[in-house]
Amino acid sequence: MRIALFSDIHANLPALEACLNSIDEQDVDAIYCLGDLVGYNVWPNEVVNEIRRRGIPTIAGNYDEGIGLMSDECGCAYKTDPEKDMGKISISYTNHLVKPKERNYLRTLPSHIRVEFKLNKDQMNLLLVHGSPRKINEYLFEDREEKSLMRILEDADADILCFGHTHKPYYRVLPAIESEGQNYRHAINIGSVGKPKDADPRGCYVILTLNPESSKLDKNAIDVEFVRFEYDVEKAAKAVEDSPLPNEFADMLRRGF
Repeated sequence: MRIALFSDIHANLPALEACLNSIDEQDVDAIYCLGDLVGYNVWPNEVVNEIRRRGIPTIAGNYDEGIGLMSDECGCAYKTDPEKDMGKISISYTNHLVKPKERNYLRTLPSHIRVEFKLNKDQMNLLLVHGSPRKINEYLFEDREEKSLMRILEDADADILCFGHTHKPYYRVLPAIESEGQNYRHAINIGSVGKPKDADPRGCYVILTLNPESSKLDKNAIDVEFVRFEYDVEKAAKAVEDSPLPNEFADMLRRGF
């Protein structure tokens, strides 16, 4: 089974359209979105409605939760006063743009999706979250201590944990000694479609592949492919500059930061 996973579109319609066009070429069996449809750009309604039109199962990101509740907080961990000021403009402008139907959709998105596979008498649990299983806006960075990351997966009963929020893609395999022997768990950050932060302005999504022989006992039980795609970055950046949003958001799109 080939599963496409994407996240963190952040109202960037050109990036979403390019992402979905790329996925359409991949011959996948399922598609999931891990949230943060809105914020930081001018097309929140269009992004929501494209996701709805395609019937893509989607979970709530922290920004979706904030806008769904018409809050002035997005749950973002801004570190400096200028970042906080820009963030206030973004959520205020997004609240201004989002229409009632689209807001209701955001408000009713689930917090996670769990998919259970029965393979080789093993049950492999795939858990999809936005930040972490513990908190919608918790950041799981690549350099997190192995014991800490493993504890999160174990507590969530996740053999494969997929998440976004940091906008920085990575894949880690975590070994665990359990009663039946050596098992493995997998942590996958799927990156960002519309606001990359890994110095690559191209959008990113993941194709996760399971096969009939996939097993918890096999370190290579799954295949994880990070797909980078080109989109019209300048169109998205210019839309920011032509709006009340801070021009810094446009520069971030151009630099992938």
